[in-house]
Amino acid sequence: MLGIQGARPDGIGARRLRAESLPNRMAKPTEVAVTLETRLESVDLAEEIASRVAAAAGFDEEDRHKISMAVRESVINAIQHGNRLDREKKVQLGFVVEPRQIIITVVDQGNGFDMNSIPDPRLESNLLKSAGRGIFLIRTFMDEFQVECQAGGGTRITMVKRTSTTGPTPRTPSGSAKN
Repeated sequence: MLGIQGARPDGIGARRLRAESLPNRMAKPTEVAVTLETRLESVDLAEEIASRVAAAAGFDEEDRHKISMAVRESVINAIQHGNRLDREKKVQLGFVVEPRQIIITVVDQGNGFDMNSIPDPRLESNLLKSAGRGIFLIRTFMDEFQVECQAGGGTRITMVKRTSTTGPTPRTPSGSAKN
């Protein structure tokens, strides 16, 4: 597992994660785990980390954008709706990079929620609302999306993005293409 080096206790400073520090599409999964503070500044940090991990995993620019936006929306929800901006609570962000996919988890310390209570942003009554599109975007951008209420409290979001079958040839740990 790779941790984020150089992060200050307030969650800022982890931007030093370099894409080159992750092996490209290794046969063995690579894990990255980050603990984020419940601060809105953590949203930008989470998005940046997601972009770098996705780049290191070999995702193209369009998929990196989708992955980053899904992480951004998930972390916003975790901070605002899950942890309710309580600075005593944390958000766990995790990535598992596998040869053909990335698995991302976001875990908050809130009270959980019922997915059936989320209004459909495509309904006419919701079209002009300024909020409520995060989960819709995540479902649109990612190949899999799952929400679990944790037994001891909190919500765990799991998202999966698979590499495109027409994309670049996977690389070995040394970075060379497999034939």
